[in-house]
Amino acid sequence: MKVQEVILRAMARKITWYQAAEIIGISDRHMRRWRERYQEFGYDGLFDRRRGQPSPKRVPLAIVEQVLGLYRDRYHDLNVRHFHEKLQDQHQIELSYSWVKQALQGAGLVARGRKRGVHRKRRPRRPLPGMLLHIDGSRHRWFQDERWYDLIVILDDASSEIYYAQLVEEESTLTVMAGLQEVIERKGVFCALYSDRGSHFWLTPKVGGKVDEHRLTQVGRALRELGIQMIPAYSPQARGRSERNFGTWQGRLPQELRLHGIRTLEGANAYLRESYIAEFNRRFHVAAAERGSAFVPCPKRDLGRVFSLQFERTVNRDNTVSFQNLSLQIEAVKWRGTLAGCSVIAHQHLDGTLSLSYGPHCLGRYDPCGTPLLPASTERSRGRGTPPFPCNPIPKTSPTQTARAQL
Repeated sequence: MKVQEVILRAMARKITWYQAAEIIGISDRHMRRWRERYQEFGYDGLFDRRRGQPSPKRVPLAIVEQVLGLYRDRYHDLNVRHFHEKLQDQHQIELSYSWVKQALQGAGLVARGRKRGVHRKRRPRRPLPGMLLHIDGSRHRWFQDERWYDLIVILDDASSEIYYAQLVEEESTLTVMAGLQEVIERKGVFCALYSDRGSHFWLTPKVGGKVDEHRLTQVGRALRELGIQMIPAYSPQARGRSERNFGTWQGRLPQELRLHGIRTLEGANAYLRESYIAEFNRRFHVAAAERGSAFVPCPKRDLGRVFSLQFERTVNRDNTVSFQNLSLQIEAVKWRGTLAGCSVIAHQHLDGTLSLSYGPHCLGRYDPCGTPLLPASTERSRGRGTPPFPCNPIPKTSPTQTARAQL
């Protein structure tokens, strides 16, 4: 251990000055002289005086003690880059990143990083935003307690811009669809989506094997309707860009939630939407290789219908459809006498409501309990707003359990 590291640990109160003298092998009196020289001349005060005058760029001892004290008492769980930004933004301490890193490592407050492994070449970014989007979820203790949540993030390959970030109880078909629908509504239809081989993205007949591109999941069916290509990743290294991005999220978001006193899922998501995503993009957004965008305006179609769980059903003889232990009544239509025996599609929407469709025709909308919802024009004519839902609009069962129950 270097002499400077021993003194830094003493300044950070990791050891006492008496212990520092014992480690270096000098007397207490000599240690006091070294401390005075360090206080007057900084690091250079410990060098051999025969080498010349101390550097005029030396850091005063008071600043060193302030930096170490701030990290020890307030920012103990921040990484070095994050802490360096806090020093500049919150405390107006203008020190180089290298100096701060060496000081924290020398004081024993931050572990030294391991040596780099085998050289790997990163895949080049796509030249335009909208050509390739990454979607992934990271399960982590985001509130630094015993609670585990999934953070779903959608980012652009060309610029690393975050388009969507949301904390959820569990990554699922519904939560993934909600994120994709929001991005398409705001930005437009993109070209391709890169994801892992999770069950809500792909069906994998053999564990660890190739995906079945012909048997679509609910997410795959929705994206195919919009003409979006899906690309599976077969290893974490293949998703290196999103994996490194999550390393940044895990090293910053829990600490920011702690500093802002946020302890609830609703508060965290509000903080993400209102400020943190914009701040994250400001720091880590990179310019795309080419000017322009590959996003195209979304065609005039019902995205709520596209991004819904869809199940095929046969109409009963009394013009009802059985779905999730409910009996959905179909009203009479002008273009056909009866729909008995016809195959229709039951839609379970992200807000929990249900609907039935036959080709381009909507046969009816229902609340989560199966009660028909009146058209908006009828409600306005009666002087009423949207009818209240008597049941919980978010189903407690997962989409996988729901699909199995309907088989």
